[in-house]
Amino acid sequence: MTKVSPLAPKGGFPPLPAIDGARFSHVQAGVRYAGRPDVMLATLCPGARIAGVFTRSSTRAAPVLDCQEKIGLASDAGAAFLVNSGNANAFTGKNGAETVAALSRAVAAALDLPATRVFTSSTGVIGEPLAHERITSKLNELVAGLSEGGIEGAARAIMTTDTYAKGSWVQLQTANGPITIAGIAKGSGMVAPDMATMLVYIFTDADIEQPQLQETLSELTARTFNRITVDSDTSTSDTLLLAATGKGPQPDTLVDFQEALGKVMLDLAHQVVRDGEGASKFVEVRVTGAADEADAEKVARSIANSPLVKTAIAGEDPNWGRVVMAVGKSGAVADRDRLSISFGPILVAENGWVSPEYSEEKAAAYMKGQDLVIHTDLGLGEGSATVWTCDLTHDYITINADYRS
Repeated sequence: MTKVSPLAPKGGFPPLPAIDGARFSHVQAGVRYAGRPDVMLATLCPGARIAGVFTRSSTRAAPVLDCQEKIGLASDAGAAFLVNSGNANAFTGKNGAETVAALSRAVAAALDLPATRVFTSSTGVIGEPLAHERITSKLNELVAGLSEGGIEGAARAIMTTDTYAKGSWVQLQTANGPITIAGIAKGSGMVAPDMATMLVYIFTDADIEQPQLQETLSELTARTFNRITVDSDTSTSDTLLLAATGKGPQPDTLVDFQEALGKVMLDLAHQVVRDGEGASKFVEVRVTGAADEADAEKVARSIANSPLVKTAIAGEDPNWGRVVMAVGKSGAVADRDRLSISFGPILVAENGWVSPEYSEEKAAAYMKGQDLVIHTDLGLGEGSATVWTCDLTHDYITINADYRS
């Protein structure tokens, strides 16, 4: 991709701080792409704790299945993440599992690790065998290139149709010094997560036990990565890995750590939406007044995933009738005469009819912005939920029609 999303963060990739106990490298292995990095390696110090969440797709890829088996296994050894772009190693039958095993063995031998501490991920085309020899032949180069400052290169190596590399970080102050959290992500299309989103890797020097790390990650995922959608399609390869090296202090409270980690996760999740294939608008779909949170989420997802809503947004058309349609089809409890809809600060509809205050001219002007809010109140209860999405433009069709060309 040569054209960077108009919604990309200003200033480009942020200068991420080093994480004590984590090192990174990347290479060009020619897995599918020519003349660009396509494999990244991250290594973690002995004693690092690993947590993860993954797609629940019934056709999930071989690397996902392998990672799921390894997460939570007790070990004081170091660890490694090996990630390639260009080929998802998904729907590749027995070959897929054999490829994962071969890569795990090779990385384990190169780094003197148990194979159970090597976590692989792949993203790209589905249904084509992964030529893993192209990756293993580059392992010496990957190991030689490891450095604490190599995380930006790693972020670029995992991109597919992404138009920019995605990174985020925060620092949490504690009584015993700062804790640093930094993460990278890739994702642009096939994004409607069901446990994670595309590929995300987050690193911290916090001293925190694996069960707490896993519980925190799972809870935060439900409110961040599981609340975004680009095109309503859940990937076969969704993987989110979180590593805590233990080289820094313990959090003063788990709540403090959750808040800091949540900021990084939400920022990365939003960046994925902002890089949605062909996107020109970032949209927050906010639902309140539902019978419960589950119903609020149903409505929010129905609006956010509707092609009719998304194309209206792309055309800068305040077609609130499409929002009414999406509420009605969601399966949630709704009452037409209690429903209200707003586009940003503009009240569009209420009490089962267009609002007497509504101005089509003002609504059309609002829709020309890049960051939009659609707020629906069902008027039934206290349930609320927010989902983030983007518009659907012709560029989405172009990108995906030519994806394998």
